[in-house]
Amino acid sequence: MPKSQERCQEIREETKNLIIKKSILFFARNGFAGTKISDLSKHIGIAQGTIYIYFKSKEELYDEIFAISDKIAGNDKLTMLSGLPLPAEQKIRKMSDYIIKSLKDDEMFAAGIALYTQRLLEGEADQSFYMTTEKIIKQGQKEGSVVSGNSRKLSEFYWGVVYLYAVKSLYTSGSVMISSSDLSRILLEDK
Repeated sequence: MPKSQERCQEIREETKNLIIKKSILFFARNGFAGTKISDLSKHIGIAQGTIYIYFKSKEELYDEIFAISDKIAGNDKLTMLSGLPLPAEQKIRKMSDYIIKSLKDDEMFAAGIALYTQRLLEGEADQSFYMTTEKIIKQGQKEGSVVSGNSRKLSEFYWGVVYLYAVKSLYTSGSVMISSSDLSRILLEDK
């Protein structure tokens, strides 16, 4: 029995989503230059030609992945957290809890962090993670719960540590992860 038009469309969407999901992890591990479509197709388990049905080039696929990397990395959650009427110390602890749990449990989150940071280093990403964290740091400095210093540098240092552990989780199996309290301690005053 032939497939309905609706089922054919569902299959196309499923295939495109599979390509995107598997490509996110592959590009995060190998970078743009280290990715060949032939290797990517083997990783996904589909023919090279299938990738080209959905994406005209490796660049187009990479652009699509980059367009969603900050969403994968949870930028919307960070923005929501920064707007909550909580002391900065609680925001930082909640943010660190979310990040460490996600790095441990969700390979896609780690890939999103890695890709977002790659884009940032290439000058292709907005700096919303840094700016939102900087806002929380400034709030905490006013409240006396966050260490003194340049809020931008502190934000970059915090996200640099997150990036390090994201990449570590992508490249090594059984890697030791810092705790969320260790991550929070980067920004919080000792009590």
